[in-house]
Amino acid sequence: MRLILSAIFALLVAMPVWAVDADEMFADPALEERAREVGRQLRCLKCRNQSIFDSNAGIAKDLRVAVRDRMVAGDSDQEILEYVRVRFGDYVLMKPPVEGHTYLLWMTPVVLMLLAGVGFAGYMRGRSSACADHTLSDTDRAEAQRILKEGGAS
Repeated sequence: MRLILSAIFALLVAMPVWAVDADEMFADPALEERAREVGRQLRCLKCRNQSIFDSNAGIAKDLRVAVRDRMVAGDSDQEILEYVRVRFGDYVLMKPPVEGHTYLLWMTPVVLMLLAGVGFAGYMRGRSSACADHTLSDTDRAEAQRILKEGGAS
């Protein structure tokens, strides 16, 4: 069983490696690592939560090829990222810049967490006050004691 689970885990971990075709890769390992580092900063426009090097989508392959072409042309990493950003917008960046038009993108998770915290605090406060209003009278307490002593029979 461990062998099967290990094999499944190894396949799942290796899946992103299958996204890159051998004909796309640089022969120089240093250049290939640089291309992958730049590619990890670019989002697949189809898959949305994967980098272009983790995706098998056609557009991701096109972007991987474009990154490599820009590297061959002598562009720096920042120039490559800017080249892709100009064509596809800030959304293509895995970490979009914090600017006026991206504040909503960056602040939405914070606002949602704050609202969830306020809602949870309100729920807990209402729950504790509801419990405080339900104190047993002496008669109810005596009846509960009697039921517990009899073993739950009425």
